[in-house]
Amino acid sequence: MKEGIRVLGIDDSPFNKSGRKKRVLIVGAVYRNGIVEGVLSTFITKDGTDSTSKLSRMVSKSRFLQQIRLIIIHGTMMAGLNVVDIHSLSQKLGVPVIAVTKRRPDMERVYNALRKSSMKTGIKAFNAKRSIIEKAEKAAGFSKARIKGETYFIQPAGIDAKKAEELLNRFGVVALRLAHIIGSGIVKGESSGRI
Repeated sequence: MKEGIRVLGIDDSPFNKSGRKKRVLIVGAVYRNGIVEGVLSTFITKDGTDSTSKLSRMVSKSRFLQQIRLIIIHGTMMAGLNVVDIHSLSQKLGVPVIAVTKRRPDMERVYNALRKSSMKTGIKAFNAKRSIIEKAEKAAGFSKARIKGETYFIQPAGIDAKKAEELLNRFGVVALRLAHIIGSGIVKGESSGRI
């Protein structure tokens, strides 16, 4: 990959986990060589099943699609328990996708939360989410990675873990941080937190 590739960072914005509002803002920041070249956005359903299709549509309908060479998302769960199928997203868009988190997910807690949520959403949604998680675990699982001196856990799709770590060390997670800051600023009126 060229030195000045466009990286898309995607994160969900803050939301009230126990509130009635079902739509959660998702922000994408297109970043290249120290410059924010664009911002994308969509809404997904809190604890829903539409994250993969909505993210795919957000990127594929944008003018940046042909220029984006790497997508970094903040974990594989957005808007609570809305599980992103990173492998399907990578295949649909033809771009490597890397899920990045600061902490390794506690899969027992994840499955317990999904089971509890299935009382509202139904067993079909639970099985669909579990299937996506198991597919991602089987394909690559989470790898511990040192990225520009910090420890992260990554889960790559469309690229192997070693190459993913190399790319993240070349381009960093700035695009992801920008998406986080923008989403937080829009929803709260001021950015907060750090990835």
